[in-house]
Amino acid sequence: MTFDSYYAVIMAGGGGTRLWPLSRQARPKQMLTLFGDRSLFQVAVDRLEGLFSPERICVVTVAEQVEGLRAQVPEIPLENYFVEPMPRGTASVVGLAVAALQHRSPDATMVILTADHFIANVDGFRQTLRAAYAVAQRGHLVTLGIAPTFPATGYGYIHIGDALGTFDGMEAYRVEGFKEKPDETLAREFLESGRYAWNSGMFVWRVNAILAEIERQMPVLYRGVERIAAAWEAEGHQPKETIREVWQGLKPQTVDYGIMEGARQVAVLPAHDLGWSDVGSWDALFSVLPLDTAGNAVYRSKHIALESSSSLVFNAGDRERLFVTIGVQNLVVVDTGDVLLVCHKSKAQQVRDIVRLLKESGDTRHL
Repeated sequence: MTFDSYYAVIMAGGGGTRLWPLSRQARPKQMLTLFGDRSLFQVAVDRLEGLFSPERICVVTVAEQVEGLRAQVPEIPLENYFVEPMPRGTASVVGLAVAALQHRSPDATMVILTADHFIANVDGFRQTLRAAYAVAQRGHLVTLGIAPTFPATGYGYIHIGDALGTFDGMEAYRVEGFKEKPDETLAREFLESGRYAWNSGMFVWRVNAILAEIERQMPVLYRGVERIAAAWEAEGHQPKETIREVWQGLKPQTVDYGIMEGARQVAVLPAHDLGWSDVGSWDALFSVLPLDTAGNAVYRSKHIALESSSSLVFNAGDRERLFVTIGVQNLVVVDTGDVLLVCHKSKAQQVRDIVRLLKESGDTRHL
């Protein structure tokens, strides 16, 4: 099987408000180094090596981030950056990529990825993308489901149906439905049933298959996609003005709500042992950073812990600093030099509310 018409589309335009104060408007989440010595965006590109050449890696982002992303991964051609004039949700991201690939390679298959996932098992991930490509050739919209390891309430779930067969060594299944973030009791039922997977937000499909679903379910977006594709063909380059005009008429929508939940032919590959984590908030770092014997995660810091456990100490400032915690549990401490964040781990998702309050108060210095 050859993959000459297989394209990777990385969504990299978000602001990452749940990782404030490290993630800022001038330094968004995907450009950050949270573990190792490579940014999240660089790591997302690195794990595609051997399956996608730089010419078949595309990035959907906003204009303000193109220069920074290109500086980190200069091998991706400039024409492979598809620029949204303003965020309109992941459905519009998919639509823009579809318009671009219609112009470039009408028979293409595309994988939709994000720039802020952690995947420990890179070889397993590449194998999953190969298998998903094979499933997509049957006309399915393929979603990559992560085998749940605990009753998570922060993820959406995929209900796994009947087996479709084995593709490149992996079993694929029909999708019975998508379930929104459950409470703990329901999440535990999902886990114990063995018939549910976490919704990773990664998808694989043929361009013509997803375009048909956009036409059926999101006709306004479909008309915009067709208009952009025609302009791209006529102008021979990215039609920024046409994209801007189309985007002004779109309502924000996710690909999950707008397309996947109502799609007619959806398959899931339950990906096992990928070591996957959605690095979207401070509490998520506990799954990717090394932990000491008390379950504390420490990054670029000297930490003295006395009767302290399950806490994160993250130093993102320019100066060395000694962190001392005494008698605390489940605490998040983040120091960026100009901001010190201290919160309970269970409240880490509420960091986005601080960003909202800063915007409302006009405090642009700390955004």
